[in-house]
Amino acid sequence: MKSLAAGCLAAIAFGGAAGYFAAAAAGERGTRVELAASKFEFSAREIRVRRGQPVTFILRASDFVHGFSVPDFHVRTDLVPGKTIALTFTPDKTGRFAFLCDNFCGEGHDHMSGVLVVTD
Repeated sequence: MKSLAAGCLAAIAFGGAAGYFAAAAAGERGTRVELAASKFEFSAREIRVRRGQPVTFILRASDFVHGFSVPDFHVRTDLVPGKTIALTFTPDKTGRFAFLCDNFCGEGHDHMSGVLVVTD
């Protein structure tokens, strides 16, 4: 984005309950989203990004080998406790897309998901 000075990051917090929305930092190189996974939830239920702008997810798991998958973009990785995973992709379409844990982690696993909102 032309309006952003080199090296300047703008933190965007999307209202609601604490932990409900992810904070994304946007800069020249794209958007960075930090997301933690633990039984049976991600640290955010909704993440907002821009179409055509690279997104780097900084992913961590605290208790189990969780999966992180955004099926509509063919994006997937395992989250190993104690390791930080950086996963980058560029959304090429707008809309609301599910992200989820695809490694069974117990009784609450079915609810371990969220929404990636991609706007123009």
